[in-house]
Amino acid sequence: MTALSTSTIAALEEMLQNTARSAPSDYMPIYFARGNGEEQTIGQLNPDFIPYLQESLKKQSVSLISMDHDRLTIHLGKPIDLSASLNQLANFLRLGGFIPGWRNEEFAWVDQNGHMYFRLERAAFRTFGFRSMATHINGYTKANSIWLGRRSENKPTDPGKLDNLAAGGITADETPWVCAKRELWEEAGVPAQIADEIEPVGRIHMRRPIPGRGFHDEQLYIYDLELAHNFIPTNHDGEVSGFIEVSYAEAAARILADEFTSDAAFVTADFLLRRNK
Repeated sequence: MTALSTSTIAALEEMLQNTARSAPSDYMPIYFARGNGEEQTIGQLNPDFIPYLQESLKKQSVSLISMDHDRLTIHLGKPIDLSASLNQLANFLRLGGFIPGWRNEEFAWVDQNGHMYFRLERAAFRTFGFRSMATHINGYTKANSIWLGRRSENKPTDPGKLDNLAAGGITADETPWVCAKRELWEEAGVPAQIADEIEPVGRIHMRRPIPGRGFHDEQLYIYDLELAHNFIPTNHDGEVSGFIEVSYAEAAARILADEFTSDAAFVTADFLLRRNK
């Protein structure tokens, strides 16, 4: 392998130190009140959305939801009831044009113990700043090359940007492993017998504001997969316009040239630093 330059390594390491950013001070915290006076911040609301949501709740209250001038509170309830209330809240914002790219697909909000407390339309997770989960798979070869996908120009988020071999959000009924295997087939045409060889290598917590949208808070579950030299990825779901196979040095250069999605840039940088040791 051609070793990465010292300056490139330093740039990638510095980038990885900034994966989790704080919410801007004017964002409204969203609290989850668990009872017994215990509560935690589980989301952040863009100030541009606040007046509309306050007016909507004045016209029609939502069970288990309260909103003051400086906070929105979700009160403890059964997961089915919490999900219904939050979907009603999301529909307010959808009608106001604040949730683009509605997918009719649900993510789950899961606590640190792995318990699911509610399900919600995936497009609404960024709007509310709720923590979601995704898998990213680095596809590499023995020749020290890495496969990268280019996102379709029709994608609502980061169209045309470079991505990992496969990546995608973990839906409400999936585990990271199941999601990884599904995405490998849908996005890159990797059959199950090859996808079974994925190696779990870590997790990256991404947190950053999205201009004009909301707050992106996501746990990225990372896998590596060695591919045969003659394997050619093939997209099946229309979400990837094509693939390129590049050297590790070229992948690093493309990261630093801002050609990747933010998530894939961090995942690929982590891979390159691990492989450069």
